[in-house]
Amino acid sequence: MKTLIVYDSVFGNTKNVALAMEESLKENGEAAAVHVGKFHLGLLEGVGVLVVGSPTRGFKPTKEIAGFLDKIPAGRLGGMKVMAFDTRSDVKKIDNKILNFMVKRFGYAAEPIGDKLVKKGGKLAKSPEGFIVSDTEGPMVDGEIERAKNWIKL
Repeated sequence: MKTLIVYDSVFGNTKNVALAMEESLKENGEAAAVHVGKFHLGLLEGVGVLVVGSPTRGFKPTKEIAGFLDKIPAGRLGGMKVMAFDTRSDVKKIDNKILNFMVKRFGYAAEPIGDKLVKKGGKLAKSPEGFIVSDTEGPMVDGEIERAKNWIKL
Protein backbone atom coordinates (compact mmCIF):
# COMPACT_ATOMS: atom_id res chain seq x y z
CA MET A 1 0.00 0.00 0.00
CA LYS A 2 1.38 3.39 -1.00
CA THR A 3 1.82 5.93 1.81
CA LEU A 4 2.27 9.66 1.31
CA ILE A 5 3.66 11.73 4.17
CA VAL A 6 3.10 15.48 3.79
CA TYR A 7 4.93 17.62 6.32
CA ASP A 8 6.05 21.12 7.19
CA SER A 9 9.07 21.87 9.32
CA VAL A 10 10.45 25.01 10.95
CA PHE A 11 13.67 23.83 12.61
CA GLY A 12 14.04 20.48 10.82
CA ASN A 13 12.60 18.26 13.54
CA THR A 14 9.30 17.46 11.82
CA LYS A 15 11.19 16.84 8.58
CA ASN A 16 13.46 14.38 10.39
CA VAL A 17 10.44 12.57 11.81
CA ALA A 18 8.75 12.42 8.37
CA LEU A 19 11.91 11.10 6.70
CA ALA A 20 12.35 8.47 9.41
CA MET A 21 8.75 7.36 8.87
CA GLU A 22 9.35 7.17 5.12
CA GLU A 23 12.48 5.07 5.69
CA SER A 24 10.62 2.74 8.03
CA LEU A 25 7.77 2.19 5.57
CA LYS A 26 10.03 1.63 2.57
CA GLU A 27 11.18 -1.61 4.20
CA ASN A 28 7.81 -3.20 3.31
CA GLY A 29 6.12 -0.96 0.77
CA GLU A 30 6.01 2.25 -1.19
CA ALA A 31 6.30 5.51 0.73
CA ALA A 32 7.20 9.12 0.01
CA ALA A 33 7.72 12.10 2.29
CA VAL A 34 6.96 15.42 0.62
CA HIS A 35 7.34 18.95 1.96
CA VAL A 36 3.96 20.69 1.91
CA GLY A 37 5.35 23.32 -0.47
CA LYS A 38 5.90 20.64 -3.12
CA PHE A 39 2.50 18.97 -2.74
CA HIS A 40 -0.04 18.87 -5.57
CA LEU A 41 -3.27 16.89 -5.75
CA GLY A 42 -1.80 14.51 -8.34
CA LEU A 43 0.40 13.06 -5.61
CA LEU A 44 -2.72 11.52 -4.02
CA GLU A 45 -3.22 9.14 -6.98
CA GLY A 46 -2.84 5.55 -5.80
CA VAL A 47 -2.27 6.55 -2.18
CA GLY A 48 -3.77 4.22 0.43
CA VAL A 49 -2.53 6.11 3.50
CA LEU A 50 -2.06 9.87 3.84
CA VAL A 51 0.01 11.05 6.80
CA VAL A 52 0.25 14.76 7.64
CA GLY A 53 2.68 16.28 10.11
CA SER A 54 3.47 19.74 11.42
CA PRO A 55 5.37 21.35 14.22
CA THR A 56 3.05 22.77 16.86
CA ARG A 57 3.17 26.54 16.46
CA GLY A 58 0.95 28.59 18.75
CA PHE A 59 -0.99 25.42 19.72
CA LYS A 60 -1.85 24.60 16.09
CA PRO A 61 -0.31 23.46 12.79
CA THR A 62 1.72 25.82 10.63
CA LYS A 63 -0.13 28.11 8.22
CA GLU A 64 1.25 26.06 5.33
CA ILE A 65 -0.24 22.82 6.64
CA ALA A 66 -3.54 24.53 7.48
CA GLY A 67 -3.66 25.96 3.94
CA PHE A 68 -2.82 22.58 2.41
CA LEU A 69 -5.65 20.94 4.36
CA ASP A 70 -8.09 23.66 3.30
CA LYS A 71 -7.21 23.09 -0.38
CA ILE A 72 -8.06 19.39 -0.36
CA PRO A 73 -11.49 19.19 -2.00
CA ALA A 74 -14.35 17.98 0.21
CA GLY A 75 -14.64 14.20 0.05
CA ARG A 76 -11.38 13.87 -1.94
CA LEU A 77 -9.91 11.48 0.63
CA GLY A 78 -12.94 9.20 0.15
CA GLY A 79 -12.30 6.62 2.85
CA MET A 80 -8.49 6.78 2.52
CA LYS A 81 -6.65 5.87 5.71
CA VAL A 82 -5.23 9.01 7.33
CA MET A 83 -2.86 9.73 10.18
CA ALA A 84 -1.70 12.98 11.81
CA PHE A 85 1.34 13.85 13.88
CA ASP A 86 3.14 16.85 15.29
CA THR A 87 6.36 17.76 17.00
CA ARG A 88 6.02 19.52 20.32
CA SER A 89 7.75 20.53 23.52
CA ASP A 90 7.25 18.46 26.65
CA VAL A 91 5.09 20.74 28.81
CA LYS A 92 5.60 18.45 31.80
CA LYS A 93 9.33 19.14 31.61
CA ILE A 94 8.78 22.89 31.22
CA ASP A 95 6.35 22.84 34.19
CA ASN A 96 4.79 26.26 33.60
CA LYS A 97 1.23 26.68 34.92
CA ILE A 98 0.23 29.13 32.18
CA LEU A 99 1.63 26.92 29.43
CA ASN A 100 -0.05 23.85 30.94
CA PHE A 101 -3.37 25.73 30.98
CA MET A 102 -2.91 26.85 27.36
CA VAL A 103 -2.12 23.31 26.20
CA LYS A 104 -5.19 21.95 28.01
CA ARG A 105 -7.32 24.68 26.43
CA PHE A 106 -5.92 24.71 22.86
CA GLY A 107 -3.96 21.47 22.46
CA TYR A 108 -1.36 20.63 19.83
CA ALA A 109 -1.23 20.50 16.04
CA ALA A 110 -1.93 16.78 15.49
CA GLU A 111 -5.53 16.74 16.68
CA PRO A 112 -6.85 19.51 14.37
CA ILE A 113 -4.90 17.99 11.47
CA GLY A 114 -6.60 14.65 12.12
CA ASP A 115 -10.01 16.32 12.41
CA LYS A 116 -9.56 18.12 9.10
CA LEU A 117 -8.42 14.94 7.33
CA VAL A 118 -11.57 13.18 8.54
CA LYS A 119 -13.73 16.11 7.36
CA LYS A 120 -12.16 15.68 3.91
CA GLY A 121 -13.32 12.05 3.83
CA GLY A 122 -10.40 10.23 5.44
CA LYS A 123 -10.65 7.50 8.06
CA LEU A 124 -8.26 7.75 11.00
CA ALA A 125 -6.01 4.69 11.04
CA LYS A 126 -4.50 5.70 14.40
CA SER A 127 -5.04 8.45 16.92
CA PRO A 128 -3.06 11.65 16.25
CA GLU A 129 0.38 11.53 17.88
CA GLY A 130 2.97 13.99 19.13
CA PHE A 131 6.74 13.52 19.11
CA ILE A 132 8.80 15.44 21.64
CA VAL A 133 11.58 17.92 20.91
CA SER A 134 14.07 18.70 23.66
CA ASP A 135 13.86 22.48 23.25
CA THR A 136 12.08 25.01 21.06
CA GLU A 137 14.43 24.28 18.17
CA GLY A 138 15.15 20.65 19.02
CA PRO A 139 16.76 18.25 18.66
CA MET A 140 14.31 15.39 19.10
CA VAL A 141 14.33 13.75 22.52
CA ASP A 142 16.21 10.43 22.54
CA GLY A 143 14.01 7.60 21.36
CA GLU A 144 11.40 9.75 19.60
CA ILE A 145 12.63 8.97 16.07
CA GLU A 146 12.40 5.24 16.81
CA ARG A 147 8.96 5.74 18.34
CA ALA A 148 7.87 7.54 15.14
CA LYS A 149 9.19 4.67 12.99
CA ASN A 150 7.06 2.25 15.00
CA TRP A 151 3.97 4.48 15.17
CA ILE A 152 3.74 4.81 11.39
CA LYS A 153 3.40 1.06 10.86
CA LEU A 154 -0.16 -0.17 10.54
